[in-house]
Amino acid sequence: MRVRFYFILPLMALLLTGLPIRSGAADNPFHLKEGGRGKICLNCHDAFQEILKNPYVHTPVKAGNCAGCHNPHTSDYGQMLDADPKDVCVRCHAQLLPEKPTSLHKVVAEGNCVACHDPHAAANKFNLRKAGSALCFECHKEMGERLKGNKFKHAPVEQSCTKCHDPHASAKGEKLLREDMPAICLKCHDSGKPAFQKQHQNFPVDKARCTSCHNPHGSNQQSLFYDKVHSPFAKKNCSQCHDAPTSSTPFKLKAQGAELCRGCHSAMVNEALLKNRLHWPLLDRKGCLNCHAPHASDQVGLLKGPSLVVCGQCHEDTVGRVKTAQSKHPPVVKGECSACHAPHSSDQALLLNQPSVIDVCGKCHDWKGHSTHPIGTEAKDPRNPNLFVTCVSCHRSHGTDNKKMLLAPTQTEMCTNCHKAYGR
Repeated sequence: MRVRFYFILPLMALLLTGLPIRSGAADNPFHLKEGGRGKICLNCHDAFQEILKNPYVHTPVKAGNCAGCHNPHTSDYGQMLDADPKDVCVRCHAQLLPEKPTSLHKVVAEGNCVACHDPHAAANKFNLRKAGSALCFECHKEMGERLKGNKFKHAPVEQSCTKCHDPHASAKGEKLLREDMPAICLKCHDSGKPAFQKQHQNFPVDKARCTSCHNPHGSNQQSLFYDKVHSPFAKKNCSQCHDAPTSSTPFKLKAQGAELCRGCHSAMVNEALLKNRLHWPLLDRKGCLNCHAPHASDQVGLLKGPSLVVCGQCHEDTVGRVKTAQSKHPPVVKGECSACHAPHSSDQALLLNQPSVIDVCGKCHDWKGHSTHPIGTEAKDPRNPNLFVTCVSCHRSHGTDNKKMLLAPTQTEMCTNCHKAYGR
């Protein structure tokens, strides 16, 4: 009898609450009265009465099926969810994600659907917490602030980012683009129109990457060019660098590497080539284009991106380590690599922009007031007689997990690297 009692008790609870059995049985196995489902929940959660007045109500909520997402009795998850939050939404909305996405929205990867959607009811379609681009700018604040100051804004951005981006995942383009470039742009911009072709000097840009010249969100330049525009490009003098648009190779450059840039920037390139140590991209086949954008950029010096991003393409070992370091050098955090290094060439090791490490550090730090420890050519490093003591004998220039970017966690360990312990 005891076994039967414990078997019947959960069934009685379900009858009293008006919630359906979650075992795949009929939708209303106990023949509850019309509208009975979910009412028991609202007896306690009465604040939802007001929420449910919103025009868009989540389907299970509208059906009074709170148990579609919540366990009415007990749960291992917050909000009494009956499964891991990452899995709850996917059970019904799996079709929103492509089988092999090329890019996936971070909040989707984290299973944080409620960052964008209200799981119960909302004033906006798809239960979105905010309408249009305003929702995206909740997380992408920097983008939103930058657009406020732009003179010219891309029309879709002012309406909704989802015109170009899929908010969940994309199988066709990077950065959640619904199509890769230039296909995504050509949906609105007709490359066959004479006006379009004239604007692009008759170059076949319908096969090019539009974002090499245009900012897809907003700009202070007409035609949404990036804010810093290369002079020949601004003057529409494309033939200065490229073959003619009527040729079989319209985008081919007239010279390779730094030789192309040398035509206009001869003084800078020639000066760089006279130094003892050259930054390797200068001698590469791509030359200046390894780091600089040839047409337009949002960065000073027409860099292809922020310094940390550009330098990090090759120096990820350094940039990556600094990201996790507890004690970071401020210029590195700010992406000011050129505060210490010359970007093109130098006569010093590591492309330092001063004659010595001490001179580089001395631009910002008064080492004489910092420490009484002797440094310089008069102080030989006992660990290597060919070296003398400099700032980096004790500090790592980019960052460490130790205070003040020291190489060891304690002062004792620092000192005993060079000095024998007392009494030994």
